[in-house]
Order: sequence, then structure tokens, then C-alpha cells
Amino acid sequence: MESFDKLTALLARLPGVGRRSAERMALKLIRDPELMRALSLSLDEARSTIRSCLKCGSMTPVAENPCRLCTATGRDDQILCVVDEPGDIYNIERAGCFRGRYHAMMGRISPMKGDGPAELRLQALLRRIEEEKFSEVVLAMSTDVEGDATASFLREKLAPLAVKVTRLALGIPAGSGIGYADPVTLERAINGRQVV
Repeated sequence: MESFDKLTALLARLPGVGRRSAERMALKLIRDPELMRALSLSLDEARSTIRSCLKCGSMTPVAENPCRLCTATGRDDQILCVVDEPGDIYNIERAGCFRGRYHAMMGRISPMKGDGPAELRLQALLRRIEEEKFSEVVLAMSTDVEGDATASFLREKLAPLAVKVTRLALGIPAGSGIGYADPVTLERAINGRQVV
């Protein structure tokens, strides 16, 4: 069953979905043609109506690019929060404790996966810091080995710039990520950030 294997392989490429979970999802979709049709339509709609924000990398409707967070007035234009992925932006926003701007790196340095600095949005970050004159950059990377490596790399790249570099403090458990933190934990981590 080549089409089943292809569907399973594609589902397994999603974050947090292993081979066995992908097989269960594929079986459910095959047994429920209406669900498969609705999912297919939703994927097509998302593909044509959602894009990455030109500035921060977050998800935004095609018609709102740059996104509402990048164009909103009343945010602190002096602080830039750098995150691993766009989903981290939504988690921090949901916590309601950060009012600055964002920049998603679209990944992390991971030699095991073959992801290096070239896969990150580093040049866009450096350009934004210079053009928008941020006074502080908050490295809100996950606290696992890859997140630490990425934060260290970014700290080195930001050192020559006239910008204060901080990192999230207490609250985010070691080996965990922003996507798993509750709003209170995120607020404590943002408010307790430290110079690196």
C-alpha cells in the first residue's frame, strides 16, 4: 500500500509524531473519508492564506504582512525577544507578560540533525537590530542542549553590537521548551531574565 506508507511517512514528519502515531492517524483518516476531506480542504486553505511574517517570522494572514505584532502601536520598540519557532511567540503572547517585538529564528543549531547556523534567520536578526535600534535582545531559547548552543552562538554574534543581551531566567525547566511552559512560568522567566 504505497499511498498509505506515503501518508504515514508525511504525518511522521510532523513535530511530536512518531511512526506509530502516524500510522494510527493515517488509519483514522482512511476510515473517516469526511475527516480526510475536511483536513485536505483546511490544509489547502492554510497554504493559500497564511504566510510567515516578513519581519518576525510569525504566522500571519497573507493580507497582513508584516503581522499585527510587528505593526502594533504601544509595544516596546526597545526590546526584541528572539525565539526558536513561531509557536513560541504565541506562547509568550498568551502569557501576556512581554510587550516588545519578536524574531523567530526558525530552528536551532543541531549538529545531530544537520542544522547549523546557515538554517537560522541570523542575517535578518542582525539587520533588524541595526535598523530598528533595539537596546535589549532577550534570548528566549529552549533550555535544552540545542537551545543552549543556539543561545551561545547568538550571544557571540551579538557581542560586537551595542545591545544588551539577556536570557530567560528561572521558570523554564532544564531540558524543556517554551512550548511546554504554562503562562505563569513564562511570565516569571521573562521578568527574571538575566544578562548573558
